[in-house]
Amino acid sequence: MTPINAKPSARPWYKEPWPWILMAGPLIVAVAGFFTLWLAIRTDDGVVAEDYYQKGLAINRTLRSNELAATRHYRATIIIGNAHSSVRVFLSGDGPLPSSVRLRISHVSQRGEEQVVVLRTISSGVYQGNLNAAGAGRHLLVLEDQDATWRVTGWWDPSSHDDTVAATPE
Repeated sequence: MTPINAKPSARPWYKEPWPWILMAGPLIVAVAGFFTLWLAIRTDDGVVAEDYYQKGLAINRTLRSNELAATRHYRATIIIGNAHSSVRVFLSGDGPLPSSVRLRISHVSQRGEEQVVVLRTISSGVYQGNLNAAGAGRHLLVLEDQDATWRVTGWWDPSSHDDTVAATPE
């Protein structure tokens, strides 16, 4: 028979649930910390751009080009015809019109699908040239003079069947 004042036998601490529950939080955080450290050492972020300073200068030149085109009120209508093999540009503005312009066509999501076409004057403010076939998808059109002192831009999607693009300063 057990006496009335007898205490039940005490269990060892590691058989109790509460110490394990309390230790689980810091243990999970420690494991996650070591995993994060391993991931940081194992993977390479790399430099975003090696020539970041030159790219910054190029952005400033681009902004100046846009400002000059805006002050001269340059506007262009770009017509792409003959199954996307030729291009004609009608350029207007207050500034002097160059004897030739450069049209850069860049695919927005596929690097390397860029072509640059030099367009020659066929009459005052009208330029013409030939294109290579452009792939499907949205393209950025950048029209600028040969020295890249001004530029106007527009968007073109060959699949839209609308081959007339209005280009304005950004």
